[in-house]
Amino acid sequence: SQYSAVDTNPLSVYIMQPIWNKIIKIVPLWIAPNLLTFSGFIMILFNYFLISFYDWDYTASGTSPGLVPTWVWLFSAFTTFCAYALDSIDGKHARRTQSSTPLGELFDHGLDSWATSIFVLSFFSVCSRDNGKTGVSVYTMYIYLSIVLFNFMCSHWEKYNTGVLFLPWGYDISQVVLIAAYLLTGTVGVEVWQKPLLFGYYITDLLVILLIGFSLFLSFPQTLYNIHRAHLKKTLKNDSLYEGLLPLVSPLLLFVLLTVWVVLSPSNILAKQPRLFLWMVGVAFSNVICKVIICQMSSTRPELFHWFLFPLALVVYAAISGLLGRMEEAVLGVFTALVTAAHVHYGVCVGRQLSEHLNIYIFSLKKRVQE
Repeated sequence: SQYSAVDTNPLSVYIMQPIWNKIIKIVPLWIAPNLLTFSGFIMILFNYFLISFYDWDYTASGTSPGLVPTWVWLFSAFTTFCAYALDSIDGKHARRTQSSTPLGELFDHGLDSWATSIFVLSFFSVCSRDNGKTGVSVYTMYIYLSIVLFNFMCSHWEKYNTGVLFLPWGYDISQVVLIAAYLLTGTVGVEVWQKPLLFGYYITDLLVILLIGFSLFLSFPQTLYNIHRAHLKKTLKNDSLYEGLLPLVSPLLLFVLLTVWVVLSPSNILAKQPRLFLWMVGVAFSNVICKVIICQMSSTRPELFHWFLFPLALVVYAAISGLLGRMEEAVLGVFTALVTAAHVHYGVCVGRQLSEHLNIYIFSLKKRVQE
């Protein structure tokens, strides 16, 4: 299917696009677009592990503000900007080098589906965990992450139904806010997040309010409106309501299972291991959404239940029934490692299959020799 995306965000159209159009001129023509996409993702990943090293349990900013060195925050601003730039120019570069392929589209959106959670998880280190005085509770973090992922899901669910990806306004705004937040933290220090800003509200409160406002009152209604408009124009991809809603079943069940675990965990697993748990949420979500993206690109039907829901349901049942006992944390660790390995394996396999099918290399513009 031909890729089509619509971007109406003034920030993107009038400020960021001209910047990307300048940056793109520096990129050598022999570089494969997927290499740009992947480099951005690796930078985000590296930055996430760097922050995790200094702040595993999200307490550094709240309890001992100097624990994360200033250069880490400035490096975070730098990597976030680079990843944002690379993610914004990969498509332009593909058109420039006449190498736009379905593989590139899948590679871009697939990595985005994972990067989305990593951006959020890195940012939590800035606000820190609730310590009675400042910070955000781990439950707020979980809800915050879920809303961001819900937004991401909506834009791809919309594309599944309309064939057009309406780029959410929240994307450019969130990237610019993230970069500004890291620069602010690097220059002023984490203390800036720990003083009330307006009417006793902290910056973090305002960001949460903004995020929820954006999602519920801008992104989601816009998604429904675009689908409704396609319905009126008779350009909907799916005739029946069942077909149209099908891609939402697995992500919603995933959210229900995870929330049951969070709420009913005997050892309060989210409070004990927020970083592990939230990472697992992000990876699981990414895998479920990648399936939707592939179905939408290949015009096939997604299965009702994603395979991942079955092992997750078993683990959640074992945890909340007390079967795991003291093993809950260890099981979460093993489970997270397995889920991550399965997701990486899935990505590699799909990439290889597509590169063979389309007869192209993933990271090179050289043509494959026909066998």
